[in-house]
Amino acid sequence: MSASLPTLVTFVIYLVLMVMIGLYAYRSTNNLSDYILGGRRLGSVVTALSAGASDMSGWLLMGLPGAMYLSGLSEGWIAVGLIAGAYLNWRLVAGRLRVQTEHNGDAQTLPDYLTHRFEDHSGVLRVISAVVILVFFTIYCASGIVAGARLFEGTFGMSYSTALWAGAAATIAYTFIGGFLAVSWTDTVQATLVIFALILTPVMVVLATGGLDVSLLAIAEVQPEHFDVLKNTTFIGIVSLLGWGLGYFGQPHILTRFMAADSVKSITRARRISMSWMILCLVGTCAVGFFGVAYFAVVPQVEVQSLGNHEQVFIELAKLLFNPWIAGVVLSAILAAVMSTLSTQLLVCSSALTQDLYKVFLHKTASQTVLVWVGRIMVLGVALVAIAIASDPRNRVLSLVSYAWAGFGAAFGPVILLSVLWKGMSRDGALTGILVGALTVLIWKQFAFFGLYEIIPGFVFATFAIVTVSRNGRGPSAAMLSRFEQAELSYQAER
Repeated sequence: MSASLPTLVTFVIYLVLMVMIGLYAYRSTNNLSDYILGGRRLGSVVTALSAGASDMSGWLLMGLPGAMYLSGLSEGWIAVGLIAGAYLNWRLVAGRLRVQTEHNGDAQTLPDYLTHRFEDHSGVLRVISAVVILVFFTIYCASGIVAGARLFEGTFGMSYSTALWAGAAATIAYTFIGGFLAVSWTDTVQATLVIFALILTPVMVVLATGGLDVSLLAIAEVQPEHFDVLKNTTFIGIVSLLGWGLGYFGQPHILTRFMAADSVKSITRARRISMSWMILCLVGTCAVGFFGVAYFAVVPQVEVQSLGNHEQVFIELAKLLFNPWIAGVVLSAILAAVMSTLSTQLLVCSSALTQDLYKVFLHKTASQTVLVWVGRIMVLGVALVAIAIASDPRNRVLSLVSYAWAGFGAAFGPVILLSVLWKGMSRDGALTGILVGALTVLIWKQFAFFGLYEIIPGFVFATFAIVTVSRNGRGPSAAMLSRFEQAELSYQAER
C-alpha cells in the first residue's frame, strides 16, 4: 500500500465518525417522513452546508482541478455558470418550493409534489418523474463511486475493483442506517472539511513553489496557454460551460434540502452561507489545478512530472505537500465530497422507489416501519447497480456527472422553475416538459450536435413545450390556481 499508516488511521477515524452520526440519526428516525426528509426541521446552517456538500461531489476535488491542470483558465467558465445558477436557484426556487410542497399535500418527494401540484390522479406524472430520477441518479451515483475508487486506488494502492467497494461501503452504511438526518448532519461536517482542504491546499502549493510570482512565471514558461481564458474554446464551448448553471433548477438532491428547511427565513440565511461556501470552494479547487502545473514543473524533488490521470492532481499534491497526518485529513475531503453527494443521491432514489412507486402502487396501507425498511433496502439496490456501472476503470468522473446533471437540469429544471413562478402551468404541460427535456438530453448526447452541451437544448425545448401545451391545452383547475396563490401569499408573508 502506498499510503502511510497515519493517513490510513485518519481515514478510518473519519469513516467511523460518519457511521456513528448515522447511528445517532437512527434514533431520530421514526417514520418515512423522517427517513426521506428529516421531518422538515433543518436549520439555516445545516440547510446551507448540506445543500452545498450534496451538490459538490467528487468532481469538485478531482474532475474540475484535473480539467484546470490540463487546460488552464479556459475551464473556469464552468465555475462562473455554476455560481450564477446556484444563486438564482436559491433566490427564485428555494423558498417558494418549501412553501409550495407544504401547500400541495405536504409532499415529501419531487414526484409527490408534482402529482399534487397538478392534480394528476392518473399517476402518470408520478411514475415518469420517478423513472427519470432513477435513470439519471443511477448514473450520477456511479460518478461518485468512481471518484471514491480513484481516491482509494491512488492513496492506498488498491486495485480499482477493490477500491470501488472500499469507497462506497461507509456511505451506503450511514445512509442505510440514518436516512435523511444522517445524510444532512454528515454533509455539514463534510462541507467544513472540504472548504478547509480547498483553502489550505492551494496556499501550500504556491508557498512550496516559491511564492505567487514564481508560480505564475513557472506556468507562463511551461504552459503559457493556460492563462488564455479562450484557449481551445469557441462561442459554443463557452456557452456550454456556462450552461451548467441551468442544471441547478432540476437537481433533486439539492431541491430536497429546500423542501426540508424549517422555514423560509432559514432559507434566506442559508442562501448567504451556501453561496459564500460555494464561491470559496470553486476558487480553491481551480487554484489547485492551475498552480499544480507550477508545482510539478518547479519543485526538483518531485518525481512525478506528469500525471497518468490528471483527475488525481489533488491527491498527488496532498500526498507530496503535507505530513501523513495532515495529508489524511486533506484527502478525507475528497471522500467527504464523494460521500455527501452519493448519500443524498442514494436517498433520493430510495425515496422515489419507496414513496412514489412501492407505497402508491404496491402497498398503500404499509406501516411506517415497513416503509422505512423498504427505503433502506432500496438504498442497497441502487448502490449495487451504480457500482456495476462504475466498474469500468475507463470511466471519468466529470463525464458521468455532466450526463446526469444535464438529464436532471433539462427534465426537471423548467418544470420546477415554472411550477413555483407561473400559476398558469398545467398538468399536461408539466408531463410534456419532463419527457421533452429527458429525451432531448438522451438524443443530443448520442449525436453531439454542434458540440453544444445537451442541457441547453434540453432546457430550452422543455420550457417551450411546457408553455405551449399549458397555453393551448386544458388549463389548471380553480383549485390549482387557488393553492398556488395561497402558497405565494404565504411565501411573501414569511420572507
